[in-house]
Amino acid sequence: MAVPIGIVGRSNSGKTTLIERLIPELKARGYRVGTLKHDAHGFEIDRPGKDSWRHRTAGAETVVISGPGQVALIRQTAVPPDPQTLIRDYFGHLDLVLVEGFKRFDFPKLEVVRGANTTEPMLAPADLAGLVTDLPLDLPGVPIFGLEEFHRIANHLELLYRQAFAPLDLFAGGA
Repeated sequence: MAVPIGIVGRSNSGKTTLIERLIPELKARGYRVGTLKHDAHGFEIDRPGKDSWRHRTAGAETVVISGPGQVALIRQTAVPPDPQTLIRDYFGHLDLVLVEGFKRFDFPKLEVVRGANTTEPMLAPADLAGLVTDLPLDLPGVPIFGLEEFHRIANHLELLYRQAFAPLDLFAGGA
């Protein structure tokens, strides 16, 4: 079961850069990592004129593109799926899913707050599993990390990963 960890923040706060730096750090520790990116404005991965684009514009509701070492799925949806559904359906073979965006959904979230963009977090302290910032912020009960402290942030993500399985561990010993 993949554990989702949200990476949230205002536009241009450094969310993608943080994820880029965390992936190799977590992989070096043996974790299988995926990412899920929310794009509120819509996106296109097909290019006009390509075969997959032609299939989709002809009316195919699902198009899968397969090539050496990769697979892409394009599926029409009436309603955007929630991140829990996407994680269940597409990330079950992984350990961690770093979720960029989807700030309103219920999973642990780290917020990136960069002084060039704002002076305070978007989320309330109760909704934060951690804060990554270049500002001298103090939020009681919220772990705070510098923008370049990737090793410490990865340590924290490992802790969140283990906590996700803590209730299951209560029954590991049997009776």
